[in-house]
Amino acid sequence: MLKTPLDWSAIGTVLLDMDGTLLDLKFDNWFWQDLVPQRWGENRGLTADDAKRELFPVFKSHEGTLNWYCLDHWSRELGFDVAALKREVEHEIRVHPHVIDFLDAVRALGKRVALVTNAHHGALEVKLRKTGIGGHFDAVYSSHDFGAPKEDPAFWERLAAREPFDRADTLFIDDSLSVLGAARAYGIAYLVAVAKPASDRPAREVNGFEWITDFSEILP
Repeated sequence: MLKTPLDWSAIGTVLLDMDGTLLDLKFDNWFWQDLVPQRWGENRGLTADDAKRELFPVFKSHEGTLNWYCLDHWSRELGFDVAALKREVEHEIRVHPHVIDFLDAVRALGKRVALVTNAHHGALEVKLRKTGIGGHFDAVYSSHDFGAPKEDPAFWERLAAREPFDRADTLFIDDSLSVLGAARAYGIAYLVAVAKPASDRPAREVNGFEWITDFSEILP
């Protein structure tokens, strides 16, 4: 929970992550931990468990890098079109409760609102089209445009060159604590973690950051 309510009069820019923050991470957890290994295993005559045992260490080795988020990379690695598989099951993508209410309320206050995501363009296109949330932003940025993930200090320097914002009056909300740490190191003043990125899992313990479980908690 927030120890102190947000002072909306002091905030000029709102930067928002997508997966796990605005969108339910249940979809991505299922997609990468179950569906992708299943499809990859089927192509090789492997059981789902055997496929997971082989793939999960490969996934882990790229964690925190652009490759981790890149559908083109995984299509090459896995030997099938991962973006096409995502389109095949896009009906499972869900927006978290009260997200649209939050976006509408913040825009009504005259704040600049930007989506700042590590999602690859292939995934971003599917999710924005399926959910319709794209129209609620003044700008949409993928870390793939900047050659560095949000965990990398270089991302924030490159984002600021494209999207000038005052660190002192910017709010950034993300479910990744490592990303929030990078934003803190860059000097962004208002940081909020999402403690329940996936609806089918309990809220996490969050240390070091203000946190919410639902966007109703910070509606202006």
